[in-house]
Amino acid sequence: MNKISTQVTVSPQAHQDIRRLGRGAKDALGDFVRRLRADRTNRALRLLPLRAAGDNGQLCTAVLDSTRMALLLETEQNRLTVLALREGPVAYDELSRLTVDINPVSGGIELVDQAEVSANVIALPERPEPPTAQGLDSPSQPTLNLRGRLFARFDDTTLTSLGVIASLLPALRKLTDASQLDALLARNLPELTKDVLLALHGGMDPDDVRDHITSQWKADEHVDPHDWAQAARRPVSQVSTEDAAVLDALGSSFDAWRLFLHPEQQRLATATFKGSAKVTGGPGTGKTVVALHRVRHLVDQLQPGHTRPVLLTTYNTNLAADLRHRLQLLGGTELLRRVDIKSVDQLAREIVEEQPGLPLGRPIDDESALNLWHTVCTEVGEYEFDVEFLDSEWKHVILAQGCGTCAQYMRAPRKGRGQFQRSQRVRLWALVEAYQAKLAEAPLQTTYAQIAAEAARVEEHRMARVEAQTQYKEEHGGVDLVHREAGSGMWLKPRYQHIVVDEAQDLSSSHWRMLRAMVRPGSNDIFLVGDAHQRIYAHQVVLGQLGIKTPGRASRRLTLNYRTTRQILGSANGLINGETFDDLDDGIDTLDGYRSVLSGLAPQLYRAPDWQTEMRTVATLVKERHDRYGTPYEAMAISVPDGAAATQMALTLAHPPFNIPATQLGKEGPRSPEGVRIGTMHRFKGLEFQRVFLTSVSEGQVPHQRIETHRLSNPQRYRQEEQRARSLLFVAATRARDELVITWNGKASRFLPREATQQAVGATNILADGGSHSGAAA
Repeated sequence: MNKISTQVTVSPQAHQDIRRLGRGAKDALGDFVRRLRADRTNRALRLLPLRAAGDNGQLCTAVLDSTRMALLLETEQNRLTVLALREGPVAYDELSRLTVDINPVSGGIELVDQAEVSANVIALPERPEPPTAQGLDSPSQPTLNLRGRLFARFDDTTLTSLGVIASLLPALRKLTDASQLDALLARNLPELTKDVLLALHGGMDPDDVRDHITSQWKADEHVDPHDWAQAARRPVSQVSTEDAAVLDALGSSFDAWRLFLHPEQQRLATATFKGSAKVTGGPGTGKTVVALHRVRHLVDQLQPGHTRPVLLTTYNTNLAADLRHRLQLLGGTELLRRVDIKSVDQLAREIVEEQPGLPLGRPIDDESALNLWHTVCTEVGEYEFDVEFLDSEWKHVILAQGCGTCAQYMRAPRKGRGQFQRSQRVRLWALVEAYQAKLAEAPLQTTYAQIAAEAARVEEHRMARVEAQTQYKEEHGGVDLVHREAGSGMWLKPRYQHIVVDEAQDLSSSHWRMLRAMVRPGSNDIFLVGDAHQRIYAHQVVLGQLGIKTPGRASRRLTLNYRTTRQILGSANGLINGETFDDLDDGIDTLDGYRSVLSGLAPQLYRAPDWQTEMRTVATLVKERHDRYGTPYEAMAISVPDGAAATQMALTLAHPPFNIPATQLGKEGPRSPEGVRIGTMHRFKGLEFQRVFLTSVSEGQVPHQRIETHRLSNPQRYRQEEQRARSLLFVAATRARDELVITWNGKASRFLPREATQQAVGATNILADGGSHSGAAA
């Protein structure tokens, strides 16, 4: 008898079951899927029909092993979708009672366990309304009191039109408080339903929910509620659209949210754009995931070959290494072979090193650059400008705009950098010349900003030659002119066909000029993701002025947080309320509609009289989280103000009575694979941890007291520096998945809510209780 192979996909809700049930369930399903794909007729699979699902769907159960079963949907011959997993003696009963529907909004296949839902919803007894004066004269008719029900003001039609699964409506009508809602949402419910209910409960009106949430999930075509075959094929019904990726997901720790794409994310990852495209969104909204899937989609469209025509880049080497690792998990070695993955500074350095006879010099770090500005100012006797301003002006005006002379600098626009008189520019240019002379002294030195600016110049010159060659060919009939191209080899071709940029908000103008010149303007040339709310460097640019235009639907925003709980997210959002942020161009961006479907602990606040006591308090809390709750030390991180504080914190953790292993976060990531991570808030960028401890969130540290020198002399710069400090704290706070702890010594930062700081628990109480005392909720 011929073996019959079968195509298998896994639904998002089934993937949640896999994660909930653990490694054994993952291995059992993985083995089952492999056997099913190999031979559908194998009787050992024990596939049993359960009931029909519409016109072209058949539900069936399968025995995975001695304790586990799965519910599957067959919609076409030898094409099945795993819908749910259960284990234990009642596994079959639980699977058979599941309600399976097609959502009329998203078109996806969704499940609800009515018995499980009912067990987690406490129904209040029906109580008659108090009789009115009119009612005393008429027969008594008991009516249901709906005034205490959470969703009483929304009728069934409104809820289902927004995307709530209809089979859940009876249970929703019984909800009376937030704890019941949290218990309900903790069940394995469809994501769209969770998203809508949270938004409505949070105060969002139905029209805003329809605009910010429902529209993103809405299917591209008409949804037939009886066409199960089409529903099963929709991306919203699968954690991956490729069978091989499903098997990889079952056998690895690659999180479901890194494989499953929200419908809006799927559209962005696979869309065709006439030119460049931009995706913005708050922390944890999956921007990087979209970028990775975008890379895979672009590679899939390439002609076979051995070149690397797609560039994936970000602002530092640590994040570039993480992108490489995650892209390999997503697409394997075959995908990596067609992609160049480098940080922008590494890319710039390689370009400059390609130029024969061009001295490069040793790059110096930011601290060394500021020290050199100090030296120059002292030697010249110019003390009007502080070194941070000089370094910023040098990077973001002079180098960014290619100002090679004082006359060019005089004409350079300085939007957003405050008023600057002509005489001041003349004096500053003199300092620039002295600074350049210092760098040119033996041993030759340079800055990363200089390298980026030089790389941009080289690439712009190269692209000009490419365009000139193209025009020459067109004028001469489009033939290859061997005599003209002799010796140039690959030189007269653009470096890349497509460029994908992660953490776009932290790239400088020089970086963007370089990238713009590396790919010819055209379809799908540059795809960038970022968030100005997370900008921690002074790299604000207007992309449109640099030839990267993302009009209309080429500019999209993600709003659903997949990482941080609602409680942490709400507190983090409060840190930047009232601030105005750009959209990585000349528009304004907001966090309207930004939300999470996760629930957890409220952020905890603790105060200490001094730094030593604060460090001991944090050590006590860390040890308590590890010993009592089993949180691995590697899953916790502590932010500190600077390197000296990091060393002090590490010593405090290491000494008795704590004896906690710790490692500092460097440019390349943690210096050791073991121990609590310690680093500045800057080092937290792009990372995530189970529990995060933000220390020294004190007035004078956050924001740093040095910005006070600008409060009167340069109000615009003062506002910019304060906003950067808020963004940095916002970034650090949103690195936490489960718990955020904020501590300070002395006076609390003005960024923290006053009412919460007044109720914060004292450090002496924590030290006395061994960490078991909860702090005030932020």
